[in-house]
Amino acid sequence: MTNRTLFASCLLAVSAGLAFAHGNVTPQPVDTTGLRALGPDWLKENPYRADKAEYEKAVEIGEKGYESNCAACHGLQAVSGGMAPDLRQLDDGKAGDDWYIGLTRAGEVRNGERKMPAYEGTVSQDAMWAIRSYIETRPK
Repeated sequence: MTNRTLFASCLLAVSAGLAFAHGNVTPQPVDTTGLRALGPDWLKENPYRADKAEYEKAVEIGEKGYESNCAACHGLQAVSGGMAPDLRQLDDGKAGDDWYIGLTRAGEVRNGERKMPAYEGTVSQDAMWAIRSYIETRPK
């Protein structure tokens, strides 16, 4: 077997494993150092859009949070591979924010089966809005 064939076989095996690796996802805390704390009252709209510098910091933090909490199901760089919805297709502004934060906080159960974990209690509101900031910068 040539090195190229061996590499291709390994790549195929890893890809197949990732495709079926969905299972249970455990929410991971996100380090939000550098963002202002939003407090305990849940907001219905992304507060980081109001200030350009803060938004840029939120996007940076949100990318890391997305990678550790969302990418396994929703795809690398927010490009869905079809396992879960493509988050780049969320509505812009408040309409998308409202849907996003509600689902992210509570997770989703369909037909008695958990499809998405609840992130509230593990991932802070600051981190959830940072992740939303990152997602909305990804081209549709």
